[in-house]
Amino acid sequence: MKNVAILVPEYSVIQSIADPHYCFRAVNRFLKRAGKPPIFNISFVGLEKEIRLSEIFSVHPDKQVHESAKFNLIIIPALSGDMSTAVEANKKLFPWIIKQYNNGAEVASLCVGAFLLASTGLLNGKKCSTHWRFINEFRQKFPEVNIQDGTIVTEEDRLYSSGGANSYWNLLLHLVEKYTDRETAILISKYFAVDIGRTSQSPFSIFSGQKNHNDEAIKEAQEFIEKNLNEKITVEFLAEKVALGRRSFERRFKKVTNNSVMEYIHRVKVEGAKRSLENTRKNVNEIMFDVGYTDTKAFRTIFKKIAGITPLAYRSKYSSRPRADRQLP
Repeated sequence: MKNVAILVPEYSVIQSIADPHYCFRAVNRFLKRAGKPPIFNISFVGLEKEIRLSEIFSVHPDKQVHESAKFNLIIIPALSGDMSTAVEANKKLFPWIIKQYNNGAEVASLCVGAFLLASTGLLNGKKCSTHWRFINEFRQKFPEVNIQDGTIVTEEDRLYSSGGANSYWNLLLHLVEKYTDRETAILISKYFAVDIGRTSQSPFSIFSGQKNHNDEAIKEAQEFIEKNLNEKITVEFLAEKVALGRRSFERRFKKVTNNSVMEYIHRVKVEGAKRSLENTRKNVNEIMFDVGYTDTKAFRTIFKKIAGITPLAYRSKYSSRPRADRQLP
C-alpha cells in the first residue's frame, strides 16, 4: 500500500486537489474489480483542520503536517492568484515537504504548484515543468532550477512536475503507471478521456515576447521583429539598427529574453502564423509567405519544432473555419 498525501495549501486550485484524489480512488476501484488489492491510501494533508479556499469551498484535511505520518508520495496542487503571495502564505509547509522527501517520499507538483516545490530548494539544479504562461516568472524567481519550456512531465531524483492546467493529468497517469502498470494507466486514461501519449504543451502556448526588462536597445529590436513579420531579418541588420556590435547585441538579447535572436524571430513568426491558421481561410503556403518564409520544408520544420505539431494539424485543432488548403501535410 502506498501512502499518498495530497497537500491542501492556501490559495489552492480546488480542481487540482480533487482530481488526484478522484484518480487514485479510481485506480483502487479498478484494481479491486480485477481481483487485486487497492494500492493507494490517500489523505488530504494541511496546516489546519479547515482550510478555506474561497467563499464557496473549504477543505477539512484528514491529517495535519505536525502529525508523524510517513508518506510515499506527496502531491502539491496548483496555486491561484499572485505566486509570491501564495508561496509566502504556505512557507510553513516547506520543512514538512523537505522532511518527507529526505525520508524517501516522492514529491509531485501540479502546474504552478511548481512555485511551491521550488521554494523548498529541492529543485535546485534539477529539471522542472510548469504552466507555459508562467515560464518567465518562474525562471526569474528560481534561476537555479532547470525549467523545461514546453514539457508536460519532468522527473528527476524522486521529484516530478507537470505543465499547465489539465496537463497534470499526464503526470497523474505517469505516476499510476509507475506504481501499478501500463495496462492500468491506459485504462485510467480511457476512463478520464486523457491522451496518455501527450508530451508537450507547445501547441497550447501563446508567445507574447519577453519584454519584462530594461534594455531599451533590445526592446527596440524586439518591436521591430514583431512589426515586420513578412521581412527576412538578419542578426547583423538588427545589431546595426540599434547601434550595437553583433556579439554585444546577441549576448544582451539572450540575457534578457532567454532566446537567441534567431530563436526569437522564429517564435514571433510562428505565433503570427498560428493566428492566421486560427482566424483566416488562407492556405498554409500563403501564410508561410506572409510571415517571411519561402521554403515550405523549412517552414514546416520550424513550425513543428516550436508549436509541437504541423501547420495543418494546428489548423485542424484550433480553427473554426473550413480548411482551405491541402499543402504541407
